[in-house]
Amino acid sequence: MASNISIGGLASGLDSNAIIDALVSVERIPIQQLQAQKKANQDKINLFNTFRGKVDALRNKANTLGTLSGLMSFKVSASVEGLATVTASGSATPGTHTLLVEQVSATDRWAFDGVTDPAADLATADSQSISFTYDGQSYSVAVRQGASSLNELAAGINAEADGKVAASVVNSGTSSSPNWQLVLTAEDTGQAFRIQNLTTTVAGLSINGTGPNGAGVAQSPNNISVGRNAVAIVDGLRVERTDNDFDDVIAGVSISLLDSDVNTTMQFTVESDKSAIKGRIKEFIDAYNDVIKFVRDQNKYDEEKGAGGPLFGENALRSIQRSLSGVLFGQSAAQISADTAGYGTLRLVGVESQADGSLKINDKVMDAKMDADLARFADLFADTDGFDNQGALVGDPDYYTDASADTGLGDDLAREIDKIVKSYGNQGGQFFKGIFDSRLETLNSNNKQIDDRISEREDRVERMQAQLKARYAALESMMAKLQSQSSYLNSK
Repeated sequence: MASNISIGGLASGLDSNAIIDALVSVERIPIQQLQAQKKANQDKINLFNTFRGKVDALRNKANTLGTLSGLMSFKVSASVEGLATVTASGSATPGTHTLLVEQVSATDRWAFDGVTDPAADLATADSQSISFTYDGQSYSVAVRQGASSLNELAAGINAEADGKVAASVVNSGTSSSPNWQLVLTAEDTGQAFRIQNLTTTVAGLSINGTGPNGAGVAQSPNNISVGRNAVAIVDGLRVERTDNDFDDVIAGVSISLLDSDVNTTMQFTVESDKSAIKGRIKEFIDAYNDVIKFVRDQNKYDEEKGAGGPLFGENALRSIQRSLSGVLFGQSAAQISADTAGYGTLRLVGVESQADGSLKINDKVMDAKMDADLARFADLFADTDGFDNQGALVGDPDYYTDASADTGLGDDLAREIDKIVKSYGNQGGQFFKGIFDSRLETLNSNNKQIDDRISEREDRVERMQAQLKARYAALESMMAKLQSQSSYLNSK
């Protein structure tokens, strides 16, 4: 009599893959937590780098205000147009000047006698050449018969002179009656840069290489332009230069001659450009406000989410903000009381602090202060007597301290930022990390440790998964055998 034998559950078709995946998912939860922690650190790293960029931008703007040449701006007005272009840098001095242009500079240029065909071979032997001297250097271009057309000669001269003298081929005639000429042009203008001792032994090429006389007048019809200096009368004094740029005649003023006219004296006036000066202060304030806004945004607390920004509570942000504010608004009572002229603080010159820590310009106050005494106004921002730390070495507390009589808020702020953010080594071999390098190093080190822990846990999960697969495979094998035995017994 057949018996009905079965083993409950073993033949029910368990989904072992689903069971393994579920167990592996549970085991991976710590890995996911580590990955989330790493992402949070990376978000901080990215934000710190963003913040560093904003602080660097502020330092650059502070450096600009920290020198008179960076802060000050001047504009130039001229009585005559077309004679010269005059510009003034921040190191200029207000004043009125006169300019008379006797002559503008010229480039030395020579043209060989013309030929009708620029492709025709001109040399009758390989020993022929073209020679000249320029700026104390002698050049000689050897000519090869069969490769001595004007075009080939120009290419040879250009290769030999390497830009000091440029050779070109020009048709000074017409298309029906051509007159192709080889033209040599000096690289620089001025009397000292004339092409001299110009000779040719090329049979089909001729030139009169006689140089100009002492007065600079051409003595050869081939010398189509004589190299000459620019000459001008500036404030009654005769000044001569090899080119048309007179950048070293009046301090902070650049004069570029355009044309000559011995009958016209140009008067030009250099005056302070207060609008541009205010614009530079505005750029500084914008950079400062950008830093303050970043700190403020990162320290906002979201009541609904119950969390702040990625850098919420980071001491580095508050430390930098306090340091910057201390420089700009940390004048002592003695300093303030000693400022009888009313130029000793930002507020007095029209830079006001807002409730959120940002700055803004009071145009009315600032304009009045600049109009009243621009020198005192500039002195608040710029260091007028240079930096002097009295020989303090790198790493010493006084290394960034200016012991001179005048400092300037721009220069002070730039140094304060350097003191906070720069990393440096001192004479004793010690190495000091700036606030950014220190914090970023910690975060990157933490992420390296997290990567190691993730790698260890990934290995552990892989081993567990392999073990589970092996166990369930063995179970499936055993179940298959039991199923076979059960089927056999039921068939009896």
